[in-house]
Amino acid sequence: MSLSKLALSGLVAAGALSMASAAVAAHRDSDPGPHPCFFVTQWQGWSAPSDDVILMKVNNRDIYRVELSAGSAMLRSPGVHLVSKVRGSDSICSAIDLDLEVSDGHGFVEPLITRSLTRLTPEEAAAIPRKYQP
Repeated sequence: MSLSKLALSGLVAAGALSMASAAVAAHRDSDPGPHPCFFVTQWQGWSAPSDDVILMKVNNRDIYRVELSAGSAMLRSPGVHLVSKVRGSDSICSAIDLDLEVSDGHGFVEPLITRSLTRLTPEEAAAIPRKYQP
């Protein structure tokens, strides 16, 4: 194959790859699905309606439900806060990306093991009682 035909086939392949990438990106942006990624710095608040569930507010518009393998009564105590440890990338795409602890601020820290991470639909988020809104 001549050099010009090889270059032309490379350009055609690059163009096709570019169009496919654009289509995938457009689909990802239009339908983020139940597990879109977010950065830990976009997390803006939380609440705990039970010992084994945390609701996280992300970007002032999304609410994520974090289910814990072993809950903690500390989550619903006044004055406690969540500590998120970041190891490597600071993007959160699944429950395994969360390394959380609950702390009373006076030295007592309890690790939390996350089981699932789900972004709630707008309808599910609206159904959360006001006192549990993150």
